Amino acid sequence: MTFEHNTLEQVTTWVNAGHVNDFPENGGSTISHDGDQIAVFNFTVLNKWFATQNLCPHKKQMILSRGIIGTEGETPKVACPYHKKTFSLETGENLNGCEDSIETFPIKIEDDTVFVGLYEKK
Repeated sequence: MTFEHNTLEQVTTWVNAGHVNDFPENGGSTISHDGDQIAVFNFTVLNKWFATQNLCPHKKQMILSRGIIGTEGETPKVACPYHKKTFSLETGENLNGCEDSIETFPIKIEDDTVFVGLYEKK
């Protein structure tokens, strides 16, 4: 499955994901919203935040938030802890080139609160 990457202007809802201290440094955690699981990553080495679907498309397991984050060249990535498939945290592209991409979401930080931008479901 390939996702159409929405733009920031298409965000319909900003969801409060928690306080910045609720998320591990250089790791991820899961939030739930309307039955969906979203992986939120605090990539402190790069001083950036990312959000993706939590579902790994390879074996359909809710596991990406526990994945290993790093970079491939200049691309921030997450590796599924079970299958080692890697995905761009910026675009969701499968960096192995052999599986589906993942959905990504914008993040903003306001007053030490993390917000995830969601889009209207089609």
